[in-house]
Amino acid sequence: MSALAADPNPPVHEPLVPPPGTADLRRSWGKAQRADVSRSSHADWTPPADRPDPVALIEEQDAGRIQDLVPIRHGRMLESAFTFYRGAALVMASDLARTPTSGIAVQACGDAHLSNFGVFATPERRLAFDVNDFDETYPAPFEWDVKRLAASMVIAGRDNGFNDKTNWHIAAAAVAAYRERMAELAAMRGLDAWYQRYDVDPRLRKASKSNKKAVRKRAKKFAKKASSKTDLGALERFAEKTPEGWRIKAEPPLIVPFEREEDRKAELQQAYEQYVDSAQSDVRVLLGRYQLVDAARKVVGVGSVGTAAFMMLMIGRRSNDPLFLQGKEAPPSVLEQYAQPGLFEHQGQRVVDGQRLIQAASDQFLGWLSAERVGRRYDFYVRQLRDWKYSIHVEDLNPDQMSFYGEACGQVLAHGHARSGSSNAITGYLGKNDSFAEAVATFAVAYADQNQADYEATLQAEADGRIEVTRGL
Repeated sequence: MSALAADPNPPVHEPLVPPPGTADLRRSWGKAQRADVSRSSHADWTPPADRPDPVALIEEQDAGRIQDLVPIRHGRMLESAFTFYRGAALVMASDLARTPTSGIAVQACGDAHLSNFGVFATPERRLAFDVNDFDETYPAPFEWDVKRLAASMVIAGRDNGFNDKTNWHIAAAAVAAYRERMAELAAMRGLDAWYQRYDVDPRLRKASKSNKKAVRKRAKKFAKKASSKTDLGALERFAEKTPEGWRIKAEPPLIVPFEREEDRKAELQQAYEQYVDSAQSDVRVLLGRYQLVDAARKVVGVGSVGTAAFMMLMIGRRSNDPLFLQGKEAPPSVLEQYAQPGLFEHQGQRVVDGQRLIQAASDQFLGWLSAERVGRRYDFYVRQLRDWKYSIHVEDLNPDQMSFYGEACGQVLAHGHARSGSSNAITGYLGKNDSFAEAVATFAVAYADQNQADYEATLQAEADGRIEVTRGL
């Protein structure tokens, strides 16, 4: 991937991999990396003189998107400083590449803000909490994810009216939870660490013993909301019965059914068969019991708006047996040009492989496909649209709830990094005290100021007519 014109000279950090050997050797190697990049240096954020224009970075991403949806993307980003942050992953990737970097490699989420964690059903029908967005996943230094999480805590806290002393402590607690959990995983046998999972039920029992009633109430409500997100509920929400059978309801511009001419049906069926070929062999048997009956373009998320995304409605051997699948375009990760460019031939497979590596239990319907349009190849990944999937509404959290939630995010992020990288090397680098957590919390407050300035610059770009904005969709 060539460098973006808006960032013509991106600094490239080839992730470091610890040498083979014992746990003690890897821990010592990780500790030795502090000589080049100290833990306290992660507190630094000063915009460099060559910092790319954040609006130009956003505009460059817009150029490759569905143009009639781009104003909706801008509108969703400009709802608040936090929604701007959610959509500006490329801006922060560019900034992180210009900060002190340990280089210790993991399969990074790439967009680890606090709204990209949530609950979902495992194949064993248990409710699990984990990272749940992998559009930007890529091998990269572990602290890039940690810093994005910490800054999101401060930015969301400000939007909720918390003062920065409170926000600093919330961010520091999340990073400390990451360090503590990483140390626990490093002390385990490899298999025991690999099989660790953040199941919700035991956490709810723990919350029920909490003397913080608000935390306990929020946790139980969170689980109840998640378990209501089913395919039958999606059928009622997104589809209608017609003389031809079940069809997806049009809600333009957010949901637009594909044309139903025979040539489009054949094109869609061919794409679907590509997806089936990429799925796990046991899932292919299950998919054989369903028939693809309709598909529609669907606008999703904040940063993803304008990329090609669609939903597919499958019906089984009974009319009340739906399965909804979602396809999302997978452009190159925002981290790619700042880490090791060109590692993946198929961006949809990049997302699927990254998700399976990071998550302790993944959506069994994951797969990928490609489509040709006007001489351009589009890569997609596919997942189940609903299956107890739910993310918390951070704007409803009070400081105690935000801190509880942030610590949970830090813990599951540590597990994802331990699965893909060296927990011993990271633990060696982080050490046994809160030096790294305090530094990253200080960075997070400073970066929240930067995000606010970028948000205001983008609002000014709207006022100047530089970008078009559609709000309320």
